[in-house]
Amino acid sequence: MEKQTATGLSKLLENQLADMYYAGEQLVDFLRKLDTAAKNVKLKEALAKHREETKGQVERLQRAFKIMGRKLHGKKCPAMDGIIQEGLEIMEQFRDDPALDLALVAAGQKAQLYGIATYGSMCEWANELGHTTVQDLLHETLEEEKANWEKLTTIAGNLMNKENEIA
Repeated sequence: MEKQTATGLSKLLENQLADMYYAGEQLVDFLRKLDTAAKNVKLKEALAKHREETKGQVERLQRAFKIMGRKLHGKKCPAMDGIIQEGLEIMEQFRDDPALDLALVAAGQKAQLYGIATYGSMCEWANELGHTTVQDLLHETLEEEKANWEKLTTIAGNLMNKENEIA
Protein backbone atom coordinates (compact mmCIF):
# COMPACT_ATOMS: atom_id res chain seq x y z
CA MET A 1 0.00 0.00 0.00
CA GLU A 2 1.26 3.47 -0.83
CA LYS A 3 2.28 5.62 2.13
CA GLN A 4 -0.31 8.29 1.29
CA THR A 5 -3.08 5.68 1.25
CA ALA A 6 -1.84 4.18 4.51
CA THR A 7 -1.82 7.62 6.11
CA GLY A 8 -5.38 8.27 4.95
CA LEU A 9 -6.53 4.84 6.07
CA SER A 10 -4.86 5.32 9.45
CA LYS A 11 -6.68 8.64 9.86
CA LEU A 12 -9.94 6.99 8.85
CA LEU A 13 -9.44 4.19 11.38
CA GLU A 14 -8.69 6.70 14.14
CA ASN A 15 -11.72 8.76 13.12
CA GLN A 16 -14.02 5.77 13.37
CA LEU A 17 -12.46 4.56 16.62
CA ALA A 18 -13.29 7.98 18.07
CA ASP A 19 -16.79 7.75 16.60
CA MET A 20 -17.41 4.37 18.20
CA TYR A 21 -15.86 5.43 21.50
CA TYR A 22 -18.42 8.24 21.74
CA ALA A 23 -21.19 5.95 20.47
CA GLY A 24 -20.32 3.26 23.00
CA GLU A 25 -20.46 5.67 25.90
CA GLN A 26 -23.87 6.93 24.73
CA LEU A 27 -25.09 3.40 24.14
CA VAL A 28 -24.41 2.31 27.72
CA ASP A 29 -26.92 4.88 29.00
CA PHE A 30 -29.40 4.12 26.19
CA LEU A 31 -29.33 0.38 26.93
CA ARG A 32 -30.03 1.13 30.59
CA LYS A 33 -33.12 3.11 29.56
CA LEU A 34 -34.30 0.31 27.25
CA ASP A 35 -33.73 -2.27 29.99
CA THR A 36 -35.69 -0.18 32.49
CA ALA A 37 -38.62 0.19 30.07
CA ALA A 38 -38.72 -3.46 28.94
CA LYS A 39 -41.46 -5.70 30.31
CA ASN A 40 -40.26 -9.09 29.01
CA VAL A 41 -37.77 -10.78 31.34
CA LYS A 42 -35.66 -12.27 28.51
CA LEU A 43 -35.45 -8.87 26.83
CA LYS A 44 -34.47 -7.19 30.10
CA GLU A 45 -31.73 -9.79 30.61
CA ALA A 46 -30.44 -9.42 27.04
CA LEU A 47 -30.33 -5.62 27.30
CA ALA A 48 -28.58 -5.71 30.68
CA LYS A 49 -26.02 -8.20 29.34
CA HIS A 50 -25.40 -6.07 26.28
CA ARG A 51 -24.97 -2.97 28.43
CA GLU A 52 -22.20 -4.75 30.35
CA GLU A 53 -20.61 -5.93 27.10
CA THR A 54 -20.75 -2.39 25.76
CA LYS A 55 -18.76 -1.20 28.76
CA GLY A 56 -16.14 -3.81 27.81
CA GLN A 57 -16.25 -2.63 24.20
CA VAL A 58 -15.50 0.93 25.32
CA GLU A 59 -12.54 -0.41 27.31
CA ARG A 60 -11.28 -2.27 24.22
CA LEU A 61 -11.47 0.97 22.25
CA GLN A 62 -9.39 2.66 24.96
CA ARG A 63 -6.81 -0.11 24.57
CA ALA A 64 -6.86 0.26 20.77
CA PHE A 65 -6.06 3.97 21.03
CA LYS A 66 -3.19 3.19 23.39
CA ILE A 67 -1.79 0.42 21.18
CA MET A 68 -1.85 2.74 18.18
CA GLY A 69 -0.11 5.46 20.18
CA ARG A 70 -3.02 7.83 19.76
CA LYS A 71 -4.64 10.12 22.31
CA LEU A 72 -7.95 8.75 23.54
CA HIS A 73 -10.83 10.88 22.33
CA GLY A 74 -14.42 10.60 21.30
CA LYS A 75 -16.00 12.22 18.28
CA LYS A 76 -19.66 13.14 18.26
CA CYS A 77 -21.53 10.51 16.29
CA PRO A 78 -24.65 11.94 14.66
CA ALA A 79 -25.68 8.48 13.45
CA MET A 80 -25.76 6.96 16.95
CA ASP A 81 -27.29 10.13 18.38
CA GLY A 82 -30.09 9.78 15.81
CA ILE A 83 -30.61 6.09 16.53
CA ILE A 84 -30.80 6.81 20.25
CA GLN A 85 -33.15 9.78 19.79
CA GLU A 86 -35.46 7.71 17.62
CA GLY A 87 -35.36 4.89 20.18
CA LEU A 88 -36.25 7.24 23.02
CA GLU A 89 -39.14 8.68 20.99
CA ILE A 90 -40.58 5.28 20.13
CA MET A 91 -40.11 4.15 23.73
CA GLU A 92 -42.18 7.14 24.90
CA GLN A 93 -44.77 6.71 22.16
CA PHE A 94 -45.34 3.01 23.00
CA ARG A 95 -44.85 3.33 26.78
CA ASP A 96 -48.31 1.92 27.60
CA ASP A 97 -48.73 -0.20 24.47
CA PRO A 98 -48.43 -4.00 24.32
CA ALA A 99 -45.99 -3.54 21.41
CA LEU A 100 -43.49 -1.71 23.66
CA ASP A 101 -41.04 -4.61 23.92
CA LEU A 102 -41.06 -5.08 20.13
CA ALA A 103 -40.35 -1.37 19.72
CA LEU A 104 -37.44 -1.70 22.16
CA VAL A 105 -36.05 -4.67 20.24
CA ALA A 106 -36.18 -2.65 17.01
CA ALA A 107 -34.41 0.27 18.69
CA GLY A 108 -31.70 -2.03 20.00
CA GLN A 109 -31.26 -3.75 16.66
CA LYS A 110 -30.76 -0.45 14.85
CA ALA A 111 -27.88 0.35 17.19
CA GLN A 112 -26.50 -3.16 16.69
CA LEU A 113 -26.49 -2.87 12.91
CA TYR A 114 -24.65 0.43 13.06
CA GLY A 115 -22.04 -1.24 15.26
CA ILE A 116 -21.76 -4.28 12.97
CA ALA A 117 -21.20 -2.08 9.92
CA THR A 118 -18.62 0.13 11.61
CA TYR A 119 -16.70 -2.57 13.45
CA GLY A 120 -16.66 -4.74 10.31
CA SER A 121 -15.01 -1.94 8.34
CA MET A 122 -12.56 -1.10 11.12
CA CYS A 123 -11.47 -4.75 11.36
CA GLU A 124 -10.54 -4.74 7.69
CA TRP A 125 -8.72 -1.42 7.95
CA ALA A 126 -6.76 -2.48 11.04
CA ASN A 127 -5.76 -5.67 9.23
CA GLU A 128 -4.65 -3.73 6.15
CA LEU A 129 -2.56 -1.42 8.33
CA GLY A 130 -0.93 -4.35 10.15
CA HIS A 131 -2.55 -3.50 13.50
CA THR A 132 -3.24 -7.15 14.34
CA THR A 133 -3.81 -6.60 18.07
CA VAL A 134 -6.22 -3.75 17.34
CA GLN A 135 -7.95 -5.93 14.76
CA ASP A 136 -8.35 -8.67 17.36
CA LEU A 137 -9.94 -6.20 19.80
CA LEU A 138 -12.29 -4.89 17.13
CA HIS A 139 -13.18 -8.38 15.93
CA GLU A 140 -14.14 -9.41 19.46
CA THR A 141 -16.57 -6.49 19.58
CA LEU A 142 -17.87 -7.27 16.09
CA GLU A 143 -18.72 -10.81 17.16
CA GLU A 144 -20.50 -9.54 20.27
CA GLU A 145 -22.54 -7.13 18.16
CA LYS A 146 -23.57 -9.92 15.78
CA ALA A 147 -24.49 -12.22 18.68
CA ASN A 148 -26.56 -9.49 20.33
CA TRP A 149 -28.38 -8.76 17.09
CA GLU A 150 -29.20 -12.47 16.75
CA LYS A 151 -30.37 -12.63 20.37
CA LEU A 152 -32.69 -9.67 19.83
CA THR A 153 -34.01 -11.30 16.64
CA THR A 154 -34.83 -14.46 18.59
CA ILE A 155 -36.52 -12.46 21.35
CA ALA A 156 -38.57 -10.54 18.77
CA GLY A 157 -39.73 -13.82 17.25
CA ASN A 158 -40.76 -15.13 20.65
CA LEU A 159 -42.58 -11.89 21.42
CA MET A 160 -44.40 -12.07 18.08
CA ASN A 161 -45.50 -15.65 18.80
CA LYS A 162 -46.90 -14.57 22.18
CA GLU A 163 -48.68 -11.62 20.55
CA ASN A 164 -50.26 -13.99 17.98
CA GLU A 165 -51.46 -16.34 20.75
CA ILE A 166 -53.20 -13.43 22.49
CA ALA A 167 -54.69 -11.88 19.34
